[in-house]
Amino acid sequence: MSWVSVTQPNGFLLCFVSVFMVVYLGNCVNGIPVVDLTHVQDSNTIFWPGNPQFNFTILYRGLTDGGYWYESNAIQTPEHGGTHVDAPSHFAKDKLRIDQIPMSKLCGPGVIINVKEKARANPDYRVQVSDLKVWEDKYGRIPDGAVVLMNSGWSDKYPNKTLTFGTESVNDPSTFHFPGWHEDAADWLVKNRNVNVVGVDTPSNDYGQSTTFDAHVILATANINGLENVANLDNIPEAGSTIYVAVINLQDGSGGPARVFATNLDNSVNAASFSTSFKWVLALCILLTLG
Repeated sequence: MSWVSVTQPNGFLLCFVSVFMVVYLGNCVNGIPVVDLTHVQDSNTIFWPGNPQFNFTILYRGLTDGGYWYESNAIQTPEHGGTHVDAPSHFAKDKLRIDQIPMSKLCGPGVIINVKEKARANPDYRVQVSDLKVWEDKYGRIPDGAVVLMNSGWSDKYPNKTLTFGTESVNDPSTFHFPGWHEDAADWLVKNRNVNVVGVDTPSNDYGQSTTFDAHVILATANINGLENVANLDNIPEAGSTIYVAVINLQDGSGGPARVFATNLDNSVNAASFSTSFKWVLALCILLTLG
């Protein structure tokens, strides 16, 4: 092993560049904030009426005869409850099931459509094409592969069923009142933009009073994934994040629970910028070493 002395030619500069690389690389790897957009799965998980409830059974939890700690549990859950994905097959025949969805279609640039004030005034509010155009006027065209999510502020009500469904009759869907997507907005996204996921912070992509679930059908027919009961959307920017939808890989599934999270690129190192800078720094180090 040889050591570089700061008294050697270029020694000080090489040491500076080396320190810069260590600090810069460390910030890039460890400094990226991650925001969880998922409600916990437990006995309070909200499901559509008619579904069985979540069940968690402890199979073993304690010290073994061998002296080491061991835990194992069994879970039972319907596909569509809590923070979960709707595969296109959920509302369209012969469309993609969960295990058939490419991973590349389960992530993308975050597009957060803020309709909190409108939903506060009208719990039956549906996201309009005009809401999408307001976002584009502010941030530019919705990116290809986007994860487009309605933020109605509804996740603050979860897991209170009465507040989440907007009714005292939580087993009667005809009484439900919560925001969702208007079919015209869903249709506009299908025909005019190339998005991967469309979702909501409420129990359904269609608003509570829907009986025909038009938004579901339109999105599913176009093989666009749905995402429901998303949490913590106030903790990420309306534009500038990347959202990942890590749904369970369930054979033949029409949906499934997901761990959804976002990286906030507004407050972290841009990967492309880092890659370019790293290449220049590496090239400089090689030149200094050869010199």
